[in-house]
Amino acid sequence: MAELPVVSVIGRPNVGKSTLFNRIIGRREAIVEERSGVTRDRKTLEAEWSGNSFLLVDTGGWMPSGTDLDEKVSAQSEKAMYDSDLLLMLVDATTGITEEDSRIASLLRRIDTNVLLVVNKVDHSGRDLDVWNFMGLGLGEPFAVSALHSRHTGDLLDRIVEMLPSEADDEDVLSSLEIEDDGVPGVAIVGRPNVGKSTLFNRMIGDERSVVHDMPGTTRDAIDTVVDTDLGPVRFIDTAGMRRKARVDDDTEYYSNLRALRALDKADVALLVIDASEGVTAQDQRLAERVDGAGCPIVVLMNKWEVLDQEQKDEVMYQVGQRLHFLGESPILRISARTGQGVHRLIPALEAAINAYETRVPTRKVNEVIQLAQSAQPGPHGARVLYATQGAAQPPTFTLFSNKEIPASYMRYLERKLREAFDLGATPIRMRVRRRG
Repeated sequence: MAELPVVSVIGRPNVGKSTLFNRIIGRREAIVEERSGVTRDRKTLEAEWSGNSFLLVDTGGWMPSGTDLDEKVSAQSEKAMYDSDLLLMLVDATTGITEEDSRIASLLRRIDTNVLLVVNKVDHSGRDLDVWNFMGLGLGEPFAVSALHSRHTGDLLDRIVEMLPSEADDEDVLSSLEIEDDGVPGVAIVGRPNVGKSTLFNRMIGDERSVVHDMPGTTRDAIDTVVDTDLGPVRFIDTAGMRRKARVDDDTEYYSNLRALRALDKADVALLVIDASEGVTAQDQRLAERVDGAGCPIVVLMNKWEVLDQEQKDEVMYQVGQRLHFLGESPILRISARTGQGVHRLIPALEAAINAYETRVPTRKVNEVIQLAQSAQPGPHGARVLYATQGAAQPPTFTLFSNKEIPASYMRYLERKLREAFDLGATPIRMRVRRRG
């Protein structure tokens, strides 16, 4: 299958890049807020217009002369410039040409990539004449739109399709940044803010794909990348730091949490990253409960393990046993995302978790295990499972047909026997009981 052409939306902060991205995609995917710097990572989704498909990239605001974080975000934007077939240089009609606009235009004139100058916030015809001031950027004839009010966005899409290459130049598979359900197992990297999720994500994919900085809350959206591993293709999903509801104090964090929760719903495995240097906090415990409730297997990663002495390591593992006991047999890996220590054990742990999550057991074997369990320990008050079958996988779901209601304690006993018999490890198991008349 030919690779789709890539269109990147670039520009300084707060000119409406994410609003235009959402308008073209047709749904609210990128977080939009009337504040500069909300978008920090590149986000890529497939777009379609008049039968033509392309990958649309939303980038962070280009501001290399700002803080260290601004420079890292700007580096992501510059990388998108060289990786794209077409660049949409977005400017703001209400402010005119700024110094940052001129610097971006100077950079664009030196690279060998098609550029379409798009003037945003032209909300009515009274501003049409202001558009021609942007000819001074030297990027050709400007195109006027209002992303917020959808003014001229259809004409813009027509122009985008005209400027894209008619065919891809090679026959590689679709870009790994697509997030469609293509059968590739998904691994969501979750945890509270600033525990090292993006550092781990970048190490696993071998690229500075997600912005890393020591300021909490750097990652705003869920970022997906497919990586070839010894296990085969695996989709790693870097999510925003999840805070408990009482700490979510603005719309941006609210939508970031929604993205993280949606990533969990789509994932086959969750990597719960905990900052070992801070121990297992009450917030880690609450997030673990939320992740556990999503129904996918969990691998716990104690990050920054290299900075602990032996006494601290013993204390942290004691906290794991006390505060994360409900995770049962979930593997606990001690790693350093920064140095790579222990990261090599991650793929085997993922393989075991994914295999267990996708396990399917013949009905005959399910009934053999249930009958042996009942023979060893009969159900209380004459309760008995007459027949059992696995109705679904991901996670393994078993339906038990019984003669009467089965107490919860006995259900846990039967679940443990199924887990042991079929080597299901820490993967969640769903048990459903139906009484036969």
